[in-house]
Amino acid sequence: MDTLSTSTPGSQSLDTHNGCAANKTDSAGCAPRWTVPEIESLFALPFNDLLFRAQQVHREHQPANAVQLSTLLSIKTGGCSEDCGYCPQAARYHTGVENQPLMEVEDVVAAAKQAREHGATRFCMGAAWRSPKQRDLDKVVAMVKAVRGLGMETCATLGMLKPGQAGQLREAGLDYYNHNIDTAEDNYANIISTRDYADRIDTLEQVRDAGMHVCCGGIVGMGETRTARAKLIAQLANMSPYPESVPINNLVQVPGTPLDGTDKLDPLEFVRTIACARITMPKAMVRLSAGRQELGDAVQALCFMAGANSIFYGEKLLTTGNPDVENDRALFARLGLKPLDPSPGEPAA
Repeated sequence: MDTLSTSTPGSQSLDTHNGCAANKTDSAGCAPRWTVPEIESLFALPFNDLLFRAQQVHREHQPANAVQLSTLLSIKTGGCSEDCGYCPQAARYHTGVENQPLMEVEDVVAAAKQAREHGATRFCMGAAWRSPKQRDLDKVVAMVKAVRGLGMETCATLGMLKPGQAGQLREAGLDYYNHNIDTAEDNYANIISTRDYADRIDTLEQVRDAGMHVCCGGIVGMGETRTARAKLIAQLANMSPYPESVPINNLVQVPGTPLDGTDKLDPLEFVRTIACARITMPKAMVRLSAGRQELGDAVQALCFMAGANSIFYGEKLLTTGNPDVENDRALFARLGLKPLDPSPGEPAA
């Protein structure tokens, strides 16, 4: 079926494309599921047509009005040696973020318990490292085991992994590893110079090989073109398989970072990006991540219509603000949304 069709679900799956299975890419001897021009065509649809299509795909593959609640805790803050142009945790930028050591296991568990009490079903642990040292990874392994013991899904974002480290995290019970590709491959050097796109792919391959779920998305609003956003979505959608979780971040501009002062992205363009992610990755959890506070309730509502079905939930999202719990609960009530039931899953074999 033509990928731009807006016929109602039922006769044929809305995510079929190019006659290829959903987890095939050109590297497996099949044409990419989605080409950049095809995704640009999605972006160019009339806004209502795009949201209608995205909502059709969403309802075919996801619970219609359920949203997964995740909490992200910065377990080690600041002092990162990387030069990501968006990040206030880079040591080289003067952003007012204080360098804090790795948290103790008991403090992380206390935070996870509080998150669970507030309704979060997934607990994500983030550390500002280029790559974790083994002595630090040993502590993270203990954190993963303890949080998993609370009955929550676990996720970690620790930077680039060395050989064998993904396996250690998997053995500890880690469900998801987050490693964003950030932006289109040909735009990567404009945002980061201390690593390259291939470094990200290498860690993602290690995560897959270890049998963990992949959480991988990107950031928009960094001055990129619509074509660059289409390339970002294409890169994610053509992974084999595509990520189980896809966080879409809207740049939070922090004084002292190189991207502070960048022209802000049109909020409706952000909604379009969410819709394109949903259409091209129908079974993924599409998460509203950083920058959600700046969107406001009305734009967030449009994002849920466009297929977003996961949010970071709580008072802090690493070093930038996040809508608080009570505001989120009130918005859910106004929209008739409900939290997705907790279901800690077994990582893919």
